[in-house]
Amino acid sequence: MTAQFIARDVQRKSVRTVSQMPSTVLSSVPQAREDFEYDVAIVGLGYVGLPTALAHHASGGRILGFDVSGQRLADIKQRSVDLLPSDHERLAAALASEDLQLSTDPADLAKAKSVIVCVPTPIDAHQVPDLSILASASRTVVEQAVRGQLIVMTSTTYAGCTRDMVAEPLIGRGLVPGVDVQVAFSPERINPGVADFTIEDTPRVVGGYSTSCREAAVQVLASYTGSVHRTSSMEVAEMTKLLENTFRAVNIAMANEFAEACRALNLPVHEVIDSAATKPFGFMPFTPGPGVGGHCIPCDPHYLLWQLRRHNVNLPVVSSAMEGIEGRPAQAVARCAEVLSHHGKGLGGARILVVGLAYKPDVADLRESPSLKIIARLAAAGAKVSYVDAHFPQGVDIEGAKYQAVADPAAYNADLVLLHTRHADADLSWISEQTPVVDATYRAEELAHRVLL
Repeated sequence: MTAQFIARDVQRKSVRTVSQMPSTVLSSVPQAREDFEYDVAIVGLGYVGLPTALAHHASGGRILGFDVSGQRLADIKQRSVDLLPSDHERLAAALASEDLQLSTDPADLAKAKSVIVCVPTPIDAHQVPDLSILASASRTVVEQAVRGQLIVMTSTTYAGCTRDMVAEPLIGRGLVPGVDVQVAFSPERINPGVADFTIEDTPRVVGGYSTSCREAAVQVLASYTGSVHRTSSMEVAEMTKLLENTFRAVNIAMANEFAEACRALNLPVHEVIDSAATKPFGFMPFTPGPGVGGHCIPCDPHYLLWQLRRHNVNLPVVSSAMEGIEGRPAQAVARCAEVLSHHGKGLGGARILVVGLAYKPDVADLRESPSLKIIARLAAAGAKVSYVDAHFPQGVDIEGAKYQAVADPAAYNADLVLLHTRHADADLSWISEQTPVVDATYRAEELAHRVLL
């Protein structure tokens, strides 16, 4: 089954060509604007959209930030958002200017010369892609589109989605891509919480509905980034993003397996990895951990597997890697039970303190974090679980239960400490040599008595 039929299943509506559209619909298409109030509108102001908006603003653009959540816009105005320090400086400057406006009104999108879609594309509890947010955002953008606009999709999705959710519905409105409007796909490449590669320094991949569409997108993106790679189609650009994150997923799964192998052979896995990384070609280091979180690696490969199932194509290496990633939290729980057993205790009634909830260091991001599954499994086995993480001082809800942060971890009297995520400012000096420690970060070398996951 083609990608187009997949999108039709999601959107629950068919796409009609221009020749099939009644003249009343064609005549209702807004005419081209002589001028636009904004250079760029960003749809979705999350971990990708907000830094993208700030980068365009820093390059001198008039920016409209659109989000359906009024609370998100309020948080942005109050600067109560998780950003790199450099982006917090940009946000302060942008809010002090008149060239960044925030809105929840979809009609404002018609006032922007370019519209860039940066909304989440998660998976559900069964690892099935959830396209509802993207489908809703796409419908909104298409409904508000006017002649002369450029629409760029950046959200990670299946190959063919931009054509299905944006280009074809625009044709159904009487707006021909490449003639009346420009349509392109350019996958986001933002790494939350990591300043090693700025948004300006990271090359962008761009594919268009037509050559003119691609070049229009290149012109807009090149306003802030120094390198743009052109592809022959939107589908190639969409597939590029899937390859990037599937590559990471497969290699992380292998690093986890190597950690198991090294533990069985009583070898330090990080020394093995660091030694292999001295090779200047043919090797790229990946590190083991308690699992993977965030919006990309746990989710994106499932978009590829899901689409290919409709073509009866199986990717056994990718499938196995995703199964390994999904099973990693259970391995962490089993390791905790094993260590407690060595100390004459079981999970039932054990006091377990988890250090770090976020899916990666130095971000306040719980999306798909392995810690959530680990804590839920530990609690289901009868353990009493609390956590230490300065990014979540108010407590967190996990599968209907409330878990509280511990103000004084030394006073918690934990039967076991699980090091899940170590933020840069995390202090582990309170951990005594008598407290069993399972190190899922593999990096707490100062704790000589720790055991590795």
